[in-house]
Amino acid sequence: QVQLVESGGGLVQAGDSLRLSCAASGRTFSIYTMGWFRQAPGKEREFVAAISSNGVITDYGDSVKGRFTISRENAKNTVSSILQMNSLKPEDTAVYYCAAAPRLARMNYEYTYWGQGTQVTVSS
Repeated sequence: QVQLVESGGGLVQAGDSLRLSCAASGRTFSIYTMGWFRQAPGKEREFVAAISSNGVITDYGDSVKGRFTISRENAKNTVSSILQMNSLKPEDTAVYYCAAAPRLARMNYEYTYWGQGTQVTVSS
């Protein structure tokens, strides 16, 4: 059974940091790109970050570049994707989704597997 499970969301103040985790299992996710997207109420789902299967290549959305860092750990049966979020702003408030794609990508339709999402709320 394929599972992508996010954790680490919560309520923080502007300027704070938060660390999101995603545990992916049920497929050989070590060969997949892992990505993060977010969706705020009334807005389209937005690309946040992605990391290649070997962890060498990373890509970030313009709104988070320099503040967020994506990383991953490839274990035998589970892949973990981490999104370290620093200098958080109220506009970062959204539901954050973990996803997996067969190649490095920015478009949500290129991602095959998705988690259920975790809420991040940043107060001013």
